[in-house]
Amino acid sequence: MLEDRLIVAVRDPYWLHAYWELTRQSIERARAALGPQWHGAKPVLRVMEVTRDGTTSSVRKVSRDIEIHGGVNNWYIDVDDPPKSFQLEIGYLALEGRFLSLARSNVVTTPQVGALKSFDGNWSEPADDYHRIYALGGGYAEDGDHSDLKDLFEHRLRRPMGSPVVTRFGRGAGCGEGKRREFNFEVDAELIVYGVTEPDAHVTLKGEPVRLASDGTFSMRFSLPDRRQVVPVVANSGDGVEQRTIVLAVERNTKVMEPVIREPDV
Repeated sequence: MLEDRLIVAVRDPYWLHAYWELTRQSIERARAALGPQWHGAKPVLRVMEVTRDGTTSSVRKVSRDIEIHGGVNNWYIDVDDPPKSFQLEIGYLALEGRFLSLARSNVVTTPQVGALKSFDGNWSEPADDYHRIYALGGGYAEDGDHSDLKDLFEHRLRRPMGSPVVTRFGRGAGCGEGKRREFNFEVDAELIVYGVTEPDAHVTLKGEPVRLASDGTFSMRFSLPDRRQVVPVVANSGDGVEQRTIVLAVERNTKVMEPVIREPDV
């Protein structure tokens, strides 16, 4: 059963990645609750800084609201001054300033600069470092239910998280002698988009902001589902005078062949 949820993970010291699912019923409830204010209300991600007040309680301070497109379900969020803790809310912001929250995320903490590689890059060898990324997302915190975050990690890893031993060495690591090992074989693909522009330009990829390196280079990594997709990349000059757009069209078509079973040697 689909439920409202908002999950945020740490990509690196300066970027968070938010993912959400909202039911049609909750959006209809928001429409009814806002009444006349619904007209002109915009979907936003509210970014809150979380600080500790003593040792037991936390203080949340609204940092900013990010207007999002109605047709997307994830967003990259740039943050600063690591290490710092954040929590997000997704909802509708009316013109009069009233904010109606639909879901609240887990609390995440960005690492020190240089302490963690890119979040997307870590998925190339997730068994080596995913426990640390999961911890930065609050997955091992004693308070709260972190099942949504766990579901997201298991979906991206394409296997149960389990213990560190099982995750690193596979299902056979915990099996004793005499137990039959399953033969698992999966292949996936990702899309890496990279380029270069002027260092002071503003770039978006599929509507999401892209952080540029000091020399104007950039790269982003996305899942590559089995379908055709169009990826628009837009660059605006630093003075706002010129805009350039490059559209990439890519298609993935995966075919799983029937297994070949050989008789064992006698």
